[in-house]
Amino acid sequence: MVISLTFELSMTLDTDHFQRIFTTKVGYLKELDNEYVDPSLAEKGITVIYRDSRYKKRIRLLVNTSLVVADSSNTDKLIRKLGKRIDEYFDHKYGLDDFTLSGVTLTLDINVGSRTNVSDYLKVLQRIGKVKGFSPVEYECFDSKASFCLSGKSNDTDFLLYDLEAATVGQLRNADAGRKQLQAASMQTKGILRAEVKLTKPKAIREYTNVADTSGQVSELIKASTDAFLNTFARVIPFGDFCKMDAAVEIVRSEVTDSTMRRKMLRLLSLIPDKKSLHLAQKALNCRDVEKVMESFTKIHLSPVTIAKRHEIKHLDNIYSYFLK
Repeated sequence: MVISLTFELSMTLDTDHFQRIFTTKVGYLKELDNEYVDPSLAEKGITVIYRDSRYKKRIRLLVNTSLVVADSSNTDKLIRKLGKRIDEYFDHKYGLDDFTLSGVTLTLDINVGSRTNVSDYLKVLQRIGKVKGFSPVEYECFDSKASFCLSGKSNDTDFLLYDLEAATVGQLRNADAGRKQLQAASMQTKGILRAEVKLTKPKAIREYTNVADTSGQVSELIKASTDAFLNTFARVIPFGDFCKMDAAVEIVRSEVTDSTMRRKMLRLLSLIPDKKSLHLAQKALNCRDVEKVMESFTKIHLSPVTIAKRHEIKHLDNIYSYFLK
């Protein structure tokens, strides 16, 4: 299970200090959506973004750890290289610990084998609908049929799951890429579901680190990256194989011996298609121990979210089986 990390580091300056830096770099900057981007260090893993608004002068660094060092688990080497590049870029006037760790994106590419499998998984996962603590959201860069995205209501955490091939090829088409480039991108991303967990504010980040300095926070987040990713993934995606309703009912009846629990599980199976949401179905179940009901599904390796009648596929393996090895 290989999780890629991208960090956002932010620093707010007064007008004088901001302008001293901005004016020395302006010749290299590209204007984009009311911000200015310096891609001069992008190949080394750092993209610098300047926001010269009337009310706030802000500099952000987007750090792709896999481009800073080959193995980001070597946190000492990562911090050393990252610190050195930031020092040099700002002529040693500002360093890593002058920035705030303001965001983290944890990315996992799940190879499910084929373009058809990607579509099949997205169709059934979209049936999860609303999730407790999240709201469904759509992004212009993703086809709504090829993605399942949620935005945290108060937990400062976003969840994105999408067809990597569709997203990549779509972006390249918008950029007028040639046929060969499109074909190459398609071959590299075909059959891959990309999952992203985004910790969007320092409050969410502090759940996984208890140190004050930015370099220490980066180091601890890397070490906690698997837990941070799975904590959110498991809140959204139930564990277990996906089946048609009749097959799921038969599995519950044959494998759950506790009659009370069996009745609750069968009720939840029937409620999800009716409520078009796992969360709303759980609420309608009106059960104090709904977590125990979900645990019972996990024990028999069955997802309570079933495959739609109109969906031709009859069974999909537990999505966790692709990366929990």
